Amino acid sequence: MAFNGQKILPAIKSMKDFEKIVEGEHTFIVILDMHLSKLASLKKLAREAGKKLIIHADLIQGLKSDRAAAEFLCQVIKPAGLISTRAEVLRVAKKNNVLAIQRVFLLDTLAIETSFQQAKTIKPDIIEMLPGILPQWIERVQKETGIDVVAGGLIESEEDVQRAIQAGASAVTSSNQHLWQ
Repeated sequence: MAFNGQKILPAIKSMKDFEKIVEGEHTFIVILDMHLSKLASLKKLAREAGKKLIIHADLIQGLKSDRAAAEFLCQVIKPAGLISTRAEVLRVAKKNNVLAIQRVFLLDTLAIETSFQQAKTIKPDIIEMLPGILPQWIERVQKETGIDVVAGGLIESEEDVQRAIQAGASAVTSSNQHLWQ
C-alpha cells in the first residue's frame, strides 16, 4: 500500500492548514500552493511530527517545474513523493527514490490518451486522477495503465470519498478540511 492504508490525503494550501493537520493522525500530507520559502520550515515541522510530505512540484511558488526544481526538491527537501504533470519531474523523482505521482486531468479524449501514453513511458508509481468524482474512470485508468490511482478534485463529501475508494482508488486527495476528520 502506497500510503500505509491512509485513505484521505489532506491537501494543504497554507501554513495555517499545515498547523491544523500536523497534530492529527494523517501521516501523509499533500503540499499544494505553497511558497518556496516555506518548504524548509514545513520539512522540519513534518519530520518532528513524523509526517511525510508529498509535494505538488508544479504548484510551488518560486520554483519552475523542471528537472532542476525536481532535483532540488528531492535532494534538499526530501519529500515522500512529488506530484506533477511533467514527465521530467516524474523521472527525477523515480531516480531519487521518491514516489512519482503523475497528475492526470480527464479533460477530453486526446488529453486522456496523451496521459496514458506518458504513464506507459514513465511508469509513475501512482496516478492522481482529476476530477476524482468519476468512479467509472478510476477503474478505467487503472485497467489502461496498470498503476494505482489516487482520486482528487471536486470531492466534497464522504459519499464522494466512498465512491472513489469503492471504484478502486487507493486514496483520495482533498483540500476540504471537513473530510480530514
